[in-house]
Amino acid sequence: MTKPAKNTICLWYDGGAEEAARFYARTFPDSSVGAIHHAPGDFPSGKQGNVLTVEFTVMGIPCLGLNGGPAFKHSEAFSFQVATSDQEETDRYWDAIVGNGGEESVCGWCRDKWGISWQITPVALTEAVTGPDRAAAKRAFDAMMQMRKIDIAAIEAACRG
Repeated sequence: MTKPAKNTICLWYDGGAEEAARFYARTFPDSSVGAIHHAPGDFPSGKQGNVLTVEFTVMGIPCLGLNGGPAFKHSEAFSFQVATSDQEETDRYWDAIVGNGGEESVCGWCRDKWGISWQITPVALTEAVTGPDRAAAKRAFDAMMQMRKIDIAAIEAACRG
């Protein structure tokens, strides 16, 4: 048994923890599925032998998926923010999440089919809205506010004015 991480993100699922972990491991670099633990007895949302928890890593971040049932839902108050280097990478992650039963939101946010929110954020966007030219930053910010998936060329054009 390996020593557990000192701090692990625990994500509550309504029975889909293993499927979600395997999707994240296929989709994102430095991601994997670790131990899968089965319930030693019946629990409110499942039976003895059902998958209870799944240890997994998402882009180097240790997580634990708990199949806790329908009692709690995810919200945008928690999200994974993925810094992308170019439009191809932005498109690849966005399309993987949305195309696998997820849904689009605004300003680079989307939600996977298990309800977890993701911010697919090009580094070019972060640099544009935090740069020293505040007028350019405002134009980039205003452009982003009109987008769902971030369009890097449109952000760069907005910066130029």
